[in-house]
Amino acid sequence: MLVERGLQVMNVELVSEAYAIAANYLRRSGAIPDTLVTDERLLGLIVKLLQQGEFNKIRLANKAIARFQAQTEAGAVA
Repeated sequence: MLVERGLQVMNVELVSEAYAIAANYLRRSGAIPDTLVTDERLLGLIVKLLQQGEFNKIRLANKAIARFQAQTEAGAVA
């Protein structure tokens, strides 16, 4: 399913699947709370990666997890 977002078209199903994979991992590791609320920071990372040309849901999830963890660690150090 494609949804128009401004001038860009985004594959909502791809974003949804990548988010589900990444959020599941981060919830199990304790990095994000185990709630039904969408983590906007994680979603933003996935959308940004998609806009940069990544279209594989597993790579999207893995890269988003890595960036999320790096940002969290950087915030904890600062």
